[in-house]
Amino acid sequence: MEVKKDILWRVYLSFIGIVVVCLIIISKAFYIQQVQGKYWRSMSDSLHQRIEEIDAERGTIFSENGEMLSTSIPQFDVYIDFAAEGLREKNGKIFRENIDSLSVCLSQLFKNKSTEEYKVLLNKGYKEKKRYYPLMKNVSYRDYQQLKTFPLVRLGKNKSGFIIDDKSIRLNPYKMLAFRTIGLARDSFKVGLEMTYDSLLKGRTGKRLVRSIAGGVTVPVDDDFQIQSETGKDIVTTLDVFIQEVTENALMKMMLKNDATNGCAIVMETKSGKIKAIANLGRKVDGTYFEDYNYAINLSEPGSTFKLATMIALLEDKKVNLNSTVNLQGGIWNIKGRTVYDSEIHGRNDVTVKQAFELSSNVGMAKLAYNNYAASPSKFINHLQALNLDKPTGIDITGERTPVVFKPGSKYWSATTLPWMAFGYNVSISPLQTLTLYNAVANNGKMMKPYLLNAVQQEGKTVNEFKPTTVIEKICSDATLAQLKECLEGVCTNGTAKSLFQNSPYKVAAKTGTALVANGNKGYDDKIYQSSFAGFFPADDPQYSIIVVIKNKPHALVYYGGSVAGPVFKEIADRLYTTYVKYSVSDVVATQKPDSSLYSFSGHKNDINQISKNLKLKFQDKTNLDDDWLNVSMNNKNVVADKKNINNTKMPSLKGLGLKDVLTICEDMGLKVLVKGKGKVRNQSINEGATISKGEIVNIELATF
Repeated sequence: MEVKKDILWRVYLSFIGIVVVCLIIISKAFYIQQVQGKYWRSMSDSLHQRIEEIDAERGTIFSENGEMLSTSIPQFDVYIDFAAEGLREKNGKIFRENIDSLSVCLSQLFKNKSTEEYKVLLNKGYKEKKRYYPLMKNVSYRDYQQLKTFPLVRLGKNKSGFIIDDKSIRLNPYKMLAFRTIGLARDSFKVGLEMTYDSLLKGRTGKRLVRSIAGGVTVPVDDDFQIQSETGKDIVTTLDVFIQEVTENALMKMMLKNDATNGCAIVMETKSGKIKAIANLGRKVDGTYFEDYNYAINLSEPGSTFKLATMIALLEDKKVNLNSTVNLQGGIWNIKGRTVYDSEIHGRNDVTVKQAFELSSNVGMAKLAYNNYAASPSKFINHLQALNLDKPTGIDITGERTPVVFKPGSKYWSATTLPWMAFGYNVSISPLQTLTLYNAVANNGKMMKPYLLNAVQQEGKTVNEFKPTTVIEKICSDATLAQLKECLEGVCTNGTAKSLFQNSPYKVAAKTGTALVANGNKGYDDKIYQSSFAGFFPADDPQYSIIVVIKNKPHALVYYGGSVAGPVFKEIADRLYTTYVKYSVSDVVATQKPDSSLYSFSGHKNDINQISKNLKLKFQDKTNLDDDWLNVSMNNKNVVADKKNINNTKMPSLKGLGLKDVLTICEDMGLKVLVKGKGKVRNQSINEGATISKGEIVNIELATF
């Protein structure tokens, strides 16, 4: 019995011991997990190290005149390692000596917490020995430069515990300007030039050793364990910021006025094929417009602007000449069970081929094509292929699609395909494709490849340069070219664009276009029209070719190409004419009047009075006391001073002013000034009397007279 009790006592004692040990283990585990868990998890994370790739600084996209269109700017994430040895040596003496002034500086810089709140935050982090505490993210370069001068921070990484993780973000300084063409560079989502030239822009990635911390964040271990990345190359585009802004503003005005769905406008330099501007606007749900899609390279039925291709075929094959006649049958023609309508039932019958083109007669073009090519439609299609209308232009931007040109014998060809194709239906090409054809006519028959890239640069030095490329040396004979230009000029003097250019100081050769387009599966019942206008100017010496294409809302009241796309074309052309298209200096000198008539200058009244006093000049002052700006000129051998009108809402004449006065006037009116040359103002991009808005850019050309 005694033996049994002895054994039981030993068993109970052992059991109690085991229970006590288990309780101790459980308590310790609870303490480690709940009380010290955060600390040990942080320690565990800090032991996880790996090699991480460093994205290279992306190259910059420049305009042709050197302005940044897309660039990378640095941003910084700021961490603090409160367990850093230098920060904690001598019982944290450095930390205690600097915490007050550091808190003040941080509060003033970031303005997100008070001085006291920063002091509490820093003390708490120091007490808990937090590793890599995220103090602030996305700090700008300017703020970072200021941060480096703060107390404690300026002592360096080892003593302060401050760890800086630098990165970069992509910025489009001009925001929406050419946004879709320039493109985006957001992770894997890239479009436009950013995507097309990604391999050049992205540079070479580097590598660094990083340590994982809580929350999946990584911080660099040491600068010594790092392979530097190589900055990407810069690209210089053919885009001109001024032309782009003019183009986009003109397009935007019409889009808003007509509540249009989407639209695009392209400006091409005639002799080179350089794209100087390309604007794309689409309407968002809230009614505002944004560069959401590259409509310039999107396919659609072009409508009447395609009639130029029809004329090339007819004239080149000598099927007709401009004086040949065609019966328009009042504007209605029935063929093979379908009806061709002119946009207006005009009631006219026999007209010349030139008149049919100027009137933009669908019946005229359809009858001419059908009567001359119905027996052998392949001959007509061969002309389209010879003009490269069945191929992409090859422009250096991703996303261009292959045009759709039906061929005889295919399942899409019918008895009415040819006549409908003659006036721009049953064929799908992009606005850029149409512009390339018109530009070839402007360029004496030489078709140029449209392009957007001028050069590739590295550290400011050009490593690759791109030159104009000829696609077709001659699209047709000189005789045909002369007739085509005569027809296109006729549109602007006698035809559908007559009223648009009645008082224009320069000649325009162009064609209007109005196409009924389908609304998806709903067909054509919604009466959605696409308005277009394509051409070049000055017609006698073409410098620029322009196309404007606007898709209108259903049942729009105004939809003709001459009424919707035409005014956009004219506004762009007017601004380019006054800014860039001008006579040479020798021409000006040759037409100048005697010197006495050139005695004319303008300036601020105080300056003119001071100069007149110093030079002992006398002039007849016809101004009031409160007039600030004067025009001084020779009038019948007498020097006369008149008031120079300056209105804060209308653009004044700046001609004759010096740069100082120009800047004073324009900046007071809220305008941005871009200047070329030296001397006095000879040309200004915004015409006198035009309504202006704050922030608008005015280009000024200075010259010595």
